[in-house]
Amino acid sequence: MNVLKTLLFTVLVPGTVAGLIPAWIRGGWGLRGPAWAMAAGGLVLAVGVAVYLWCAWDFATAGRGTPLPQDPPRALVVRGLYRHSRNPMYVGVVAAVLGQAVWVRSGGVLAYAAVLAAFFHARVVWFEEPVLRRTFGAAYDAYVASVPRWFGRRATSTSGVVQ
Repeated sequence: MNVLKTLLFTVLVPGTVAGLIPAWIRGGWGLRGPAWAMAAGGLVLAVGVAVYLWCAWDFATAGRGTPLPQDPPRALVVRGLYRHSRNPMYVGVVAAVLGQAVWVRSGGVLAYAAVLAAFFHARVVWFEEPVLRRTFGAAYDAYVASVPRWFGRRATSTSGVVQ
């Protein structure tokens, strides 16, 4: 059931944030831009979508929840890409939007990606991290100590937190 709820959430929320809104900003779905931009943007877009989907799967299976704030994971998710970033799902969404900005060489979509990244950062710092700290306590503190918020050093399994 978590997989179905996650799929519905994915279509509605990231589908709108990373699909419909960038399409509206750039003026539609038409393919534009030179071949190099379409290839580079398509690669970044594909990686962003793959990152999001992998993380959503981990939320539904390992976390026994969904990305929906009203139905969060019941277990701290520390596997997969969460061993390298505490917020890879957001990284994937921003990458998908950046890929579209490159694909069609759109300054408007690029600016939207920057605003989106700033919004995600604020949400993580002011809302999600305090909630996770209250929910998972010392386990979350150990996770924070071993895995960067966005990118960076690779966490190892010797920390006792990352699996």
